[in-house]
Amino acid sequence: QVQLVESGGGSVQAGGSLRLSCAASGYTRSTWMAWFRQTPGQKREGVAALYSGGPGNTYYADSVKGRFTISRDSAKNTVNLQMNSLEPEDTAMYYCAANKRAGGDVFDATEYMSWGQGTQVTVSS
Repeated sequence: QVQLVESGGGSVQAGGSLRLSCAASGYTRSTWMAWFRQTPGQKREGVAALYSGGPGNTYYADSVKGRFTISRDSAKNTVNLQMNSLEPEDTAMYYCAANKRAGGDVFDATEYMSWGQGTQVTVSS
């Protein structure tokens, strides 16, 4: 069973940066790991995803391309999300996810079996 714990959220002004970290315990080798975000009343939206089994397999939502970077620290077993040029529209609860079922869309939240508790990101204008 994979356990995920997010950290690094907070409040920042528009144009600022934050770095989210997701510490994973348990087996996370060769699996998709992703960051999602959710605002009240909205469904969970995929932000960025990577495949932990090898380099180069990263995906980003169009809304964050060029501003967010997902990366994995294998030694620490963490997945990080560097968020630059933040906008008020990025305000949301951010969740780390892992263990996607084979064949599903990397940005389909229902395909992931392990979730963290979330960390709040608030961007003020």
